[in-house]
Amino acid sequence: MAESAAQPALPALPVTFRPTRTRVVLLGVGLAMFATITAIALLLENLSGGERISFVVTAALMASVLVLLSRPKVVADETGVTVVNLTTTRRLVWAQVLRVNLRPGDPWVFLDLSDGTSLPVLGIQPGVAKQQAIGDARTLRALVEARGTGRHDH
Repeated sequence: MAESAAQPALPALPVTFRPTRTRVVLLGVGLAMFATITAIALLLENLSGGERISFVVTAALMASVLVLLSRPKVVADETGVTVVNLTTTRRLVWAQVLRVNLRPGDPWVFLDLSDGTSLPVLGIQPGVAKQQAIGDARTLRALVEARGTGRHDH
């Protein structure tokens, strides 16, 4: 596979990887949904004040779920990687990351860690923007290879 042999140029650090298209869609839908439900609550004349408030609160809760789903990202800096998933954030030093995996069919990148575990990285996912995810995974892999195993070839 000649494509995987091509080593991407290492970016200037810090660098952030996130599923931009997915994030735009989620935040756009959340905003549109909140605005629509709120407008309906304000336009319906036969609703009481409490019912209007319940409409707006429900819209805010539904929008907050979409904001939560748009949260994942990966930030690589000089000392390591910060993985932000839906509800957790994990800081890793470069030496803890052994390998970056994005196999065909994977929903997102997985990091193989020095403690024998694997960490999902929802900030790089090929769902909507497959080529961006593949490029981001290759760049993160190149950073791990350059910094993560103690080899500093560059």
